[in-house]
Amino acid sequence: MPVRIAYLFVILVWSTTPLGIVWSSTSIPPTLSVFLRMALALVLAGVYVCIAKVPVAWDKPARLLYTYSSLGIVGGMLLSYLAAQTVPSGVISLIFGLAPFLSGLLGYKLLGEAKFTPIKLIALMLALIGLYLICVAQLHELEIGAKGLVFVILAVCCFSLSGVLIKKVQVVSHPMATTFGSLVLVTPTLGVIWWIVDGRFEPHLWQPQAIWATIYLGIFGSLLGFLAYFYVLQKLPASTVALTTLITPGFAISLGAWLNEEQITATLLFGAVVVLLSLALYQFGDRVWLKRTAKIM
Repeated sequence: MPVRIAYLFVILVWSTTPLGIVWSSTSIPPTLSVFLRMALALVLAGVYVCIAKVPVAWDKPARLLYTYSSLGIVGGMLLSYLAAQTVPSGVISLIFGLAPFLSGLLGYKLLGEAKFTPIKLIALMLALIGLYLICVAQLHELEIGAKGLVFVILAVCCFSLSGVLIKKVQVVSHPMATTFGSLVLVTPTLGVIWWIVDGRFEPHLWQPQAIWATIYLGIFGSLLGFLAYFYVLQKLPASTVALTTLITPGFAISLGAWLNEEQITATLLFGAVVVLLSLALYQFGDRVWLKRTAKIM
């Protein structure tokens, strides 16, 4: 597949995933919806692994890698589904856009990575201001409860922590092997959580929209999107891939307003702009500053 098409595919999948989560959990209980999504992805990944003969390791480092990956899937996905009961899809995408900041902080604490530069600290402050404005818009203007926002923020924490912990494991693994191994751990866990928390299985109540959204997320959101992302990450500079965090929230907000009639207030829109500007400053601010300094010198 050409790299440009894969890149556009990643943007498309990441932009539509929040709306898919909202739709898939409208008539299907959220814990069951995420379990069905991962079960479908597990079956498809297993078929791919068998046909393509992808080696899947099960030694101690590999199991640790799958466990850390599972943290992001179970915590990030499950909490996102719970949040989607009240939080608009565009807001979910915006808050997930803050993951690079949290990953940077966790990387400094857990991996000994470089401290935040002054520019990145300014970007972080801007991001917190944007998050505050988003929360104000949700809590006061749209009169949405705080629980959903807490779920989204915790989901981002799990997602970011998972990504940082994965870096600690020195394992060279095929992306599909990591996906399959993680899903082997994740799917039964989500099944148990669904059974304990809800336990309802009433297919006659499921609306077609929720069913198709679950299928879409299982195939594209959990399998093909993951493969495309790793393919793009191998072929393009990290700075180019990082642009997805700037592009997808805007698309997600637009899709939510267009297809799901999600309300966009002035405060929410301003908060979104502040968050996107903070991300741009975080990703590219130091580079621009170094170039300007070099020209002056």
